Amino acid sequence: MLRTYIVTGAAGFIGSHLCASLLDRGERVVGIDNFDPFYDEAVKRANVALFDPVRFRLVEADIRDRRAIQETIEQAGPDLVFHIAALAGVRSSIADPARYTSVNVGGTVSLLEAMRACDCRRLVFASSSSVYGNNEKIPFSESDPVVGQISPYAATKRAGELLCQAYCNGYGFSIGSLRFFTVYGPAQRPDLAIGKFMRLIAKHQPIPVFGDGATSRDYTNIEDILQGVLAASERVADAASGFFRIWNLGHSQTISLEQLIATIGRVVGEEPRLDRQPLQVGDVRQTCAELTRSREELGYQPTIDFEEGLARQWEWMKDRL
Repeated sequence: MLRTYIVTGAAGFIGSHLCASLLDRGERVVGIDNFDPFYDEAVKRANVALFDPVRFRLVEADIRDRRAIQETIEQAGPDLVFHIAALAGVRSSIADPARYTSVNVGGTVSLLEAMRACDCRRLVFASSSSVYGNNEKIPFSESDPVVGQISPYAATKRAGELLCQAYCNGYGFSIGSLRFFTVYGPAQRPDLAIGKFMRLIAKHQPIPVFGDGATSRDYTNIEDILQGVLAASERVADAASGFFRIWNLGHSQTISLEQLIATIGRVVGEEPRLDRQPLQVGDVRQTCAELTRSREELGYQPTIDFEEGLARQWEWMKDRL
């Protein structure tokens, strides 16, 4: 049976890949995006330009506009909502925490209230590994206490998780909250390190390196992320009222900044030039996902080798420099 899904942030990196996956499965998708100028609107419009207009409809609206969101939900009658929309970026959130709070927290409340008014109560929420902060225990587990966020962005994502849990407890929602670990792949946001480094190396320009290069991240390919997102949606769709669960979606392999740069250099075929700069406020030392819960409950198993994933991203990027 044809199912209908709403995807907020549909024109962004993760949102557009998710829309494409749902459409490839034969589903109907209503995408919501306000084309925030955080980065070039043309990039985001290109992400959704070729979707089948018979099964994909784009609604240009801000998630804080509850009336517009409620009208969209009423018209679509979705089986489930994927809430991907957010202002992203740790460093930008430090410069403008009020705006991040308005969009990421206020926008999430707006969406939850619109869903409640329409009796639409199944949601997959995009959270972030940033909620762990500088967690002392490695790898990071969903059962770890998460009280040490070090950026407004991270705090807004944790607030979003708590709001989702409150709506499950108080209003009978069923929600899966997904903590994404540094997602990369074709159509990645242009401000993120991998795409940025690829462009700079290809143009023989220096790469800004913050700190001593020892910071490390758990990089996760978009194809692996989509596997987990879709599996989570099935669990939420079958769940009883009041269900709330957090799942890590990562690769459980940490790559240092120095390793990242060297690998990108090999993929691009150029020797990187480095511009050493101080470590930035809000940057965590390391991320690494514990995946036991995701494997057992979602059947999640990342399969994309890191260098192969970078090669796929470079193949997509090299004609778009």
